[in-house]
Amino acid sequence: MSIIGVGIDVAEIERFAASLERTPGLAQRLFVERELLLPSGGRRGVASLAARFAAKEAVAKALGAPGGLLWTDAEVFVEASGQPRLRVRGTVAARAAELGVRAWHLSLSHDAGIASAMVVAEG
Repeated sequence: MSIIGVGIDVAEIERFAASLERTPGLAQRLFVERELLLPSGGRRGVASLAARFAAKEAVAKALGAPGGLLWTDAEVFVEASGQPRLRVRGTVAARAAELGVRAWHLSLSHDAGIASAMVVAEG
């Protein structure tokens, strides 16, 4: 296996929260419904959503930042172990296949008002 691409992104949590508040429907354009909900059924907090948004940006960077990728075609989910994972479909899956991506590695964090994500696309 070889590394095809690496992406990293950060999002200021307050600024991200203001964008969600200012733009009706933005959360639904950025996230699939499962990303907005906690496993318990409650709503996910803004810091967690900002980290997921950073992950989507990092995915695009790992794929060479082509135009035309849909936000909802990259989904962040958490395994029972607590490890974050990526599920890709549509435009993101097509670009990944084009580049030969066979596996994804994802790390998320949020602290001190900043959410961050790192993605490695492996072939």
